[in-house]
Amino acid sequence: MRDPRYDVLFEPVPIGPVTARNRFYQVPHCNGMGHRDPTAHAFMRGTKAEGGWAVVCTEEVEIHHTTELSPYIEGRIWDDADVPAHARLVEKVHEHGALAGIELTHSGIFAANLWTRRAPLGAGHLPVSGTSPVQARRMSLDDIGDLRRWHRQAVARSLAAGYDLVYVYAGHGLTTLQHFLSRRFNDRTDGYGGSLENRARLLREVLEDTLDEVDGRAAVACRLCVDELVGAAGLERGEIEEVLGLVGELPDLWDFMVGDWDFDSLTARFGDEGSQEPYVRGLKQLTSKPVVGVGRFTSPDTMVRMVTDGVLDLIGAARPSIADPFLPRKIEEGRFEDIRECIGCNVCVTGDFTITPIRCTQNPSMGEEWRRGWHPERMRPKTSDAKVLVVGAGPAGLEAAMSLGRRGYDVVLAEATDALGGRVAREARLPGLATWIRVVDYRRGQLDRLPNVELALGSRLDAAEVLAYDFDHVAVATGARWRRDGVGRWHQRPVALGDVELLTPDDLIAGARPSGRRVVLYDDDHYYLGGVLAELLVAEGCQVTLVTPEARVSAWTENTMEQHRVQRRLLGLGVELRVTEAVTGTAPGSVRTACTYSDAERELACDALVLVTARLPEDGLADALGVALADRGDGPTVELVGDAYAPGTIAAAVWDGRRYAEELDEPTASGDTPPFRREIVALAPLADG
Repeated sequence: MRDPRYDVLFEPVPIGPVTARNRFYQVPHCNGMGHRDPTAHAFMRGTKAEGGWAVVCTEEVEIHHTTELSPYIEGRIWDDADVPAHARLVEKVHEHGALAGIELTHSGIFAANLWTRRAPLGAGHLPVSGTSPVQARRMSLDDIGDLRRWHRQAVARSLAAGYDLVYVYAGHGLTTLQHFLSRRFNDRTDGYGGSLENRARLLREVLEDTLDEVDGRAAVACRLCVDELVGAAGLERGEIEEVLGLVGELPDLWDFMVGDWDFDSLTARFGDEGSQEPYVRGLKQLTSKPVVGVGRFTSPDTMVRMVTDGVLDLIGAARPSIADPFLPRKIEEGRFEDIRECIGCNVCVTGDFTITPIRCTQNPSMGEEWRRGWHPERMRPKTSDAKVLVVGAGPAGLEAAMSLGRRGYDVVLAEATDALGGRVAREARLPGLATWIRVVDYRRGQLDRLPNVELALGSRLDAAEVLAYDFDHVAVATGARWRRDGVGRWHQRPVALGDVELLTPDDLIAGARPSGRRVVLYDDDHYYLGGVLAELLVAEGCQVTLVTPEARVSAWTENTMEQHRVQRRLLGLGVELRVTEAVTGTAPGSVRTACTYSDAERELACDALVLVTARLPEDGLADALGVALADRGDGPTVELVGDAYAPGTIAAAVWDGRRYAEELDEPTASGDTPPFRREIVALAPLADG
C-alpha cells in the first residue's frame, strides 16, 4: 500500500508526444557492455523497466565512425547494422511498460578514434582528452554540416529501433555540442564562435534538426551542463540561463547536470545525497518543459521535496537504479525496508573504465541478468532439502545466507563475534565511508524476515564442532587479514621490517594507534583504504607521510573517479606524499624507501609504519575440515567464499556470496564450459576471390 506522502512521485508526466507513467527516470549511464554485449545490456535495462522506472535510457551512443571511444565499450548507431541491437533493448524496456531513451553522442575532442584511425573533429585545434598522442582538427563549415547530417541519420535509426525519446547531448565535457558552447574549448571567430548566441548556434541547429526528423514520433531531450565548475574560463550558471532564453522551449525535456562526469557522480566520500541541488535550483522556472536531474537520490522524502519545491519534475537516477532496479516499485508498495540503497562507492563506474560488465556492491545481479540469469528480486527455488552452514557474517556470508534462504534452504549463519558485517561494518566507521553500512543493514533486515535462516552470533567454530552437526553443505566465509610483512604488488617476498612499530589496517580499525606522532603509511593496495587511514591518523594528531610505488596516491580510484579528490584532500590535510617510492626496510626510528625507477634510497624518520599492502585469506577452518573429511571419508561439501577464498573488493565478496547460493546443488564453474552466456561475433562472409 502506497503512503499518500509519495503520491506525487507516481503522477504521470507528459514529455512532448509521450508520457512517463511516473516521475522515476533512469538517466543515461555507461555499463561496460555497450555494443559488445547487446543482449546483456538489453536485459539489464529491461530489469529496470520491470522495477518501475518510467523512462529507461541507454548509455552514450556514438552516432558515427568518426567519433568512437575505443578502448571503451559504449553504444553505437553508426549505420543500419546497429539497429537490431537497439531494437532488442527497446523491446525489453517496452515489455514492462516503460519508455526507452537513447543518448546520441558526438564526442569531438574526447574521442581519440584509436580504432577507426580517423582524425577527431572538434570546435578547435586541440589535443584530445587524456594522453593519447592525437589532436583534433577544427571543424570546417562542411564538417559542421556533416555532423548535423550524421546526427539526423542517427535520429532516424533510433526511431527505426523504436525509441520513445532521443537525446541531444551537451554535457559532462564529453560532447562536441558542449565544446562549441563553452569558451573553454571554443576559440572560433566565425558564426559558431565568440558571442554566446554564436556558440549556442550548433546546439540550436541540432535541436531543430532532431525535432524535424522526429516529427512528433518521439520526445526530444537535451542533456546540458549547467556549470563546468571552472569559473569564467567555461560555462557558468549565468550563461546557461541565457542559453535557456535562446533554446529553452525547443526540446521536450531538459536533463540538467553539473561539471564533468566525476562531479555528476560524486562518491559518498566527497558528496552527500542531493549535492547538485544548489546548481540546478531555479532553472526549471526558465522553461515550460519538464526537467530531470540527479543527486544519488535514495530517500523518498528527498525525492518528494525535489518535486514539491519546484526543483525537478522527474527524479533522475543512475547509481540508485543500479543498486536497486526495483526502487520505484518498492516505494509504491511501501516496502522501504526492502530497498537496497546506493552506498555511493562508484564500483558501478569501474565497469566502464575497465571495459567490463557493470557491477554493484549492493546488487550482485547487476550485469548478470542475461549472462547468468540472475534477478535482483527473484531466485530459483531450492533443488534439494539440504541444510547449509555459513561460517562468517561478513559481506560474502551475509549475501550467501540471505540468497540461500530466499531459495528455500534451511541455513544457519554462524559468526564468531557479536556483530554482523565483518570488514564492511568495521570500515563503515572510517572517514567518509558511513553509507557503506547499508550493505549490512539491508541484509540484516532481509535475514530477520527469513524464518528458515538462523543467526548464531558469538559462535566461533572449529572443524570438530562443524562436523558434529548435520549439515550437508558448509560455506566458509571467514574473510581475510592484512599482511604484516610488506608483501604486496611491489614486493612478492617478505621485507625485513622489525625495527619500527608495525601496524596494519586491521590494527587501526580495531582501535590500536601508533605510540608516536610520526607515521609512515605504505600503500601498495592503491584503492581507497590507504587514503582513508591517512585521513583518520591526521584527524587524530599524527604527522603522516604516505609512500606508494604508484605515481599517484590511491591510484585505482581513478576508476571510481575520485583519485584527484583523494590526492587534493590529503595535500590539504598536510599529508606528505612520496610517490614512485617503495618501502624496502627499516632501522630504529626510520623507514628506508627506494625510488621505483632509479632505486635511489632515502630514510624517513618515523615512530610507526602502517602497511596497507596485501591480505591473506582466513582459510584455516576450510583446511581443517578438508583434513578431517579426508580421514572420515564422508560429510558435507566445504567451499570457501568471498575474501576467505581470494581477498578482493566488498563488491566481489557480495557477488561471490550470491554465486555460491546460485550454484548450490548445480554444476559449478569448475566444469569445462563457461557457467554464463556470452555473445559471439558472427564471422563476416569472405570476399569472393
